[in-house]
Amino acid sequence: MSIEDRDGVNGDTSDVWKGFVPVPDTPEGFTVRTTYPGNTEGVEVMLERWSAGSSEPPHSHPGDDMTVVVEGRMAIQFYERSTEGLVPDGEPIVLIKGDTGYIGAGRVHDASYIEDCKLVYVHDRAFGFTAES
Repeated sequence: MSIEDRDGVNGDTSDVWKGFVPVPDTPEGFTVRTTYPGNTEGVEVMLERWSAGSSEPPHSHPGDDMTVVVEGRMAIQFYERSTEGLVPDGEPIVLIKGDTGYIGAGRVHDASYIEDCKLVYVHDRAFGFTAES
């Protein structure tokens, strides 16, 4: 299952899936988007492991991101900024093994890890983490 954020960022619209190029001397139909910083238009890819019960505070990233849950279960809560600070935007979204979650650039969210998790995390261009309050 693929989960998109409320702004409609998903596998069809995320910047993570743009900027692919063909590679000489490879089979026809193959394109690639290599990693940053070797390619300033590339992506940053991380393998993440999170222990059950751990969490990330509300934060945002400068580019679109995509998380694939390889093992475990996690929850993402989106937030909106208001005059009173951050307020939850909808109910938490739970991702399980096999799910892919998309979050648009600048979208404030947190993450909590319900079970031990192994994730593949892809960020459009260079990764960044901005704590929000």
